[in-house]
Amino acid sequence: MARELAGKRVILTGATGGIGRATADALVKAGARVVLAARKPDALDDLAGKLRQAGGDVIVAPADVTVPDDRRRLVDAAVAAFGGLDILLNNAGVGSWGHFATSTEDIVRRVMEVNFFGPVELTRLALPHLTTGVDPCVVNVTSMCGRKGMPAWPEYSASKFALVGMSEAWRAEFARFDVDVLTIVPGMTDSGFQQNWLRVEGKADLRFDKGMTPADVAAGIVGAIRANRTETVLGSEARRLLRFNRFFPRLTNWLIARKVKKLYAAQAASGG
Repeated sequence: MARELAGKRVILTGATGGIGRATADALVKAGARVVLAARKPDALDDLAGKLRQAGGDVIVAPADVTVPDDRRRLVDAAVAAFGGLDILLNNAGVGSWGHFATSTEDIVRRVMEVNFFGPVELTRLALPHLTTGVDPCVVNVTSMCGRKGMPAWPEYSASKFALVGMSEAWRAEFARFDVDVLTIVPGMTDSGFQQNWLRVEGKADLRFDKGMTPADVAAGIVGAIRANRTETVLGSEARRLLRFNRFFPRLTNWLIARKVKKLYAAQAASGG
């Protein structure tokens, strides 16, 4: 099925982040009507102003996806403004870069609240409206860490794995409502995501500047929605890693573990 985006009514969470802003722009250019949701009202207003100048039909809905009342107001705002809902794009997320041994229960719970429980409960509220939408779908932006758990990303990997698993379960369940469920699996992206990490303690040379641009990811998201692709892996790095892991899982684990050991051996040798 080819999905036409012109006129579609969309909720986009995490709209003011790098990927979110680029996706909002791509959706507006495709003719979608978009509810922009994020925690910072000033950033939302700035984004909305630029999109309206470009002819976009957008409204803002300041919301923290971890807050039940905010989620309810967000869905209500979309229905009130556009008369219904066709696409829920769960993009809001938070990361934490550091090893489990030095992590805390609070970090685990905070990451899970934003990356898993927030989108799950927002989808629960949106579903009754999506069932009456036009070519409706739920789009979950996950990560390659949701297909291959990575060291120094334990909480993030777990939260994205959980969202991928929920997406797969929803796909069969929502079929009876004719609501599609699409999963986006991006690799490393130069989106500024690291500016909002809960901690920065991991050992690795993370070259985000070598990753995809937010516009690359946004184009992939919009393309996946149009083509109704069940799962879309974005980025050559992610495709290579996940393909290698599929055929050589034990070797992949050994190589990753060896890298981590070398990093910490180097740290110990330097007295760090």
